[in-house]
Amino acid sequence: MESGIVAVIRADSGELLADVAEALVAGGVDVMEVTFTVPNAVQVIQEVNRRIGDKILLGAGTVLDTETARAAILAGAEFIVSPSTDVEVIKLCRRYDKVVTPGIFTPTEAVTAWEAGADILKVFPADIGGPAHIKGLRGPLPQCRFMPTGGVNLDTAAAFIKAGSVALGVGGSLVEKSAVEAGDFARIEELARQFKQVVAEARM
Repeated sequence: MESGIVAVIRADSGELLADVAEALVAGGVDVMEVTFTVPNAVQVIQEVNRRIGDKILLGAGTVLDTETARAAILAGAEFIVSPSTDVEVIKLCRRYDKVVTPGIFTPTEAVTAWEAGADILKVFPADIGGPAHIKGLRGPLPQCRFMPTGGVNLDTAAAFIKAGSVALGVGGSLVEKSAVEAGDFARIEELARQFKQVVAEARM
């Protein structure tokens, strides 16, 4: 996760999503998740893996239960991301030796997820508390690794990193819906490059 960015990508087909993924890689972002809000998400994961699995670290997002987590892992997902904390999902990922990033918002949720074996804690929705929320959580929980998601954009990215985030989950402000629909993959590549630069400078 050298770039510090986890791209949250949504598209209606594996073919299109693989094109998006290739644009992200060209811009320096090679960690991305396919959300299970995407139609036929399992097939999409399989298709992206087939085309460019050797170039990226591919995961699955919006995973709400163990059945979905297992299906995603068998399809080729290397990490699992959830909007909430489900201890059984965390246990399953530990069983399969996959990185798991459950969603949390409160200190209680953070401790519950961390003690269950979570690798990184997805602070969601991050736009409600902003960077100050990350800083507040890190005070009593310096051992936890936080990844804000939801509301992270080019204007807020640096502040989230400086608040102590280990990575940023970025969706629509990186993989713009209009750019995907228009097939403007150069736009996505340029945004990836900008996000990577902002994170790199904020880490200095």
